[in-house]
Amino acid sequence: MGKSTGFMEYERKPAPERDPASRIKDWKDYKLPMAEEEVQKQGARCMDCGVPTCQSGMELNGATTGCPVYHLIPEWNDLVYRGQWKEALMREHEMNNFPEFTGFACPAPCEGACVLGINEPPVAIRQVERSIIEKGFEEGWVLPEPPAVRTGKQIAVVGSGPAGLAAAAQLNKAGHLVTVFEKSDRPGGLLTYGIPEMKLPYYIVERRINLLKEEGIEFVLNTEVGKDYPVSSLRSEFDAVILCGGAAVHRNIEAEGRDLKGIHYAMEYLHANTKSLLDSELQDGKAISAEGKNVIVIGGGDTATDCLATALRHNCKSLIQFDIYNQKQPSRDSAENPWPQYPVIHRVEYGQEENAAVFGKDPRAFAVMTKKFTGDENGHIKEVHTINVELKIDENGNRTREELPGTEKIWPADLVLLAIGFSGPEQQLIQEMGIETSGKTTVKAEHGDFRTNLKGVFAAGDMRRGQSLIVWAINEGRGAARECDKYLMGASELP
Repeated sequence: MGKSTGFMEYERKPAPERDPASRIKDWKDYKLPMAEEEVQKQGARCMDCGVPTCQSGMELNGATTGCPVYHLIPEWNDLVYRGQWKEALMREHEMNNFPEFTGFACPAPCEGACVLGINEPPVAIRQVERSIIEKGFEEGWVLPEPPAVRTGKQIAVVGSGPAGLAAAAQLNKAGHLVTVFEKSDRPGGLLTYGIPEMKLPYYIVERRINLLKEEGIEFVLNTEVGKDYPVSSLRSEFDAVILCGGAAVHRNIEAEGRDLKGIHYAMEYLHANTKSLLDSELQDGKAISAEGKNVIVIGGGDTATDCLATALRHNCKSLIQFDIYNQKQPSRDSAENPWPQYPVIHRVEYGQEENAAVFGKDPRAFAVMTKKFTGDENGHIKEVHTINVELKIDENGNRTREELPGTEKIWPADLVLLAIGFSGPEQQLIQEMGIETSGKTTVKAEHGDFRTNLKGVFAAGDMRRGQSLIVWAINEGRGAARECDKYLMGASELP
């Protein structure tokens, strides 16, 4: 490494952020660029560890650790330290078609597996990654690269989320003619309509889509395959199909009063807000507004945080977040959660920081279970009834939650947002095509092979593996493209 003692000389520095109290007044990126000199120091902290666990994506104890696209992290950390930014960009693109998506919105399982993180703060890998690709765009190094030769093979990709985009990009590089079908009016899937503007600005997605278009990929929007475009045409007009439709079926809460007005799925809320924001700067009245309302967000993950941040920008009256889990410890438990597992620790994300700036406290209520919803005379949500719970583990390792009498509470609510994840992909297209599914309703196709029971039909991303990370979707899209290329050509040079 260029700076063998860098990890001893330099401290980890997080990405600079705008002031929480002021940034909630707009929808701009809440983070600020880091000075190049500081990014180089962060790259210098990469410690030539011998076995770079950061770039070996795997699942341990039910969570991802390391990078699923096997990013060449030590290499581009070293190149950044040396000031060789263009070379670092080349390394970044070798394993990841879209480092800007992961640099902005990935939870960075690579950092959880960083060897330095055993006893020191890990290398700021995500910040270095983001800085490389942003400098690449600023300097004009990221240019369209259409293939020199076309094979004449036509491939349909259903879904334009990260898996679909990765599959399309790779197959286009191999010279195939790729058409991407997207049911929304803008491509990007949850990158566009599931992650709010202040976390992943749409121009970041749009500039990459424009590059893909310039490289020869065709996008067919406002078109749901099986509804607006017949499955028979999909099978007859294309030499192969890759299904990347995501896992859009929401998990629900089975509780009295669930059908009251004012209770929405998180993605319904986020999608409507982003579309209205991009279409009209929220002037068309089509967003689900939290303005002046008592808002309760149910769920403890990233999507719940995004709901918090969005409601604050709507100028809500109050904001509470229910997390069914106990509050975690500030540092990892070396016995229960040893390195290199993803660190299960208490985190304060941007939405919680913003809530503290507005309301003076963290919005979360931990170990809280929703029991029922009650409404007013117009059938609109008025109150949420909860009880505290305690996690119990029996001798066989089975987990149950025991309600704690005397902890019942009633919370005022005008808007409730359910951010408790997804149960799997929508079934209409799967059933119409005759695709076999696994027990979880996901498309049955082995990772690494990605072939369904239908000849020439492949599946990747959340539609195959269930709700997961952007970086896994990119891994799967690239893998499905490679296997599809083999199917069409007999062999593949795609990585």
